[in-house]
Amino acid sequence: MRADLAADGTVNYRMVLGEQEVELNPLIGKHLTLNFSGHIDCQHCGRKVKKSYAQGYCFPCMQKLAQCDMCIMKPETCHFEQGTCREPAWGESNCMIPHYVYLANTSGLKVGITRHTQIPTRWIDQGATQALPIFKVSTRLQSGLVEVALAEFIADKTNWRAMLKGSADALDLKVIAEELKPKIAEKLASVSLKYGADAVTELDEDVVNLHFPVKQYLTKISSFNFDKTPEVSGVLLGIKGQYLIFETGVINLRKFTSYHVSLQVT
Repeated sequence: MRADLAADGTVNYRMVLGEQEVELNPLIGKHLTLNFSGHIDCQHCGRKVKKSYAQGYCFPCMQKLAQCDMCIMKPETCHFEQGTCREPAWGESNCMIPHYVYLANTSGLKVGITRHTQIPTRWIDQGATQALPIFKVSTRLQSGLVEVALAEFIADKTNWRAMLKGSADALDLKVIAEELKPKIAEKLASVSLKYGADAVTELDEDVVNLHFPVKQYLTKISSFNFDKTPEVSGVLLGIKGQYLIFETGVINLRKFTSYHVSLQVT
C-alpha cells in the first residue's frame, strides 16, 4: 500500500495492483475480496518464485542486495565505512545521507529512525498516532547508535497486535524527549567525538498527529496469510500501518509485496 498524510492529519491509503492504484479509504465499510493467484515475482529482478524473502525478493537478490542486509534492520551494525557494503553506490544514496531519530506513539512509546525522505511514511507504516523527530544525524550508522542509546530506556519495537486493537493513550512527546536527552548525553558526546561536532543535531520540532481511517477496532486479532489462505474476504473496518482490518481478521499487505493479487468490491 501507498499512503500520504493530509493537512488535517488523516492518512489516505492506496492499494497498488500492477499499474493501477485503488483508493482504499472510500472502501471502508464495504465487503472486499482479495484473491492471490499463486504467482510471485521478485520485486528487484522480476523472476518468478515460489517463495518471497525480505518482503518481496527472491533468495539470490535477498542474499546480494544491500537493502536486504542485516544492517538495514540493525543500523548500528552498518559496515559501509569498512568497505564491505554489498552495493556501495546504493549505500551512498540511502545510508550515507541525513537520518532522523524520532519518538513515536504506536502501541505505546517507542524510538525509531528513518531517512529524511521517509517522513512521514515511516510513521504511517508503523501505525503511529503521534511522532516527534528529536535528532538529525548525518548517516544511518549514527542514527542506529543514537537509537540503541535511547532503547536502553524505551522500546524500539511496536506491539503490532496492541496497535491494531486501538489507539494508545496520547503522550506528551516533547516532555518525554527532554527527560530522555540527559540520559544519553554521554553517548551522544561519544558519537560527536568520533564522527564530528555536526554528526548529531538536536531538534525542536512540533509533534505530528496522525489519524488512521478505522471505523472499528477488533478485540481479538487473528491474521490472514496468502500462503495458507489464497482468498481473504470480509467487511473492511479500517486500515492502520500496513494492515487491512476486516471483521474476520487482519492482513499485513507489506508482507506480501510482489504477490499477484486481485481485488473485488461488493
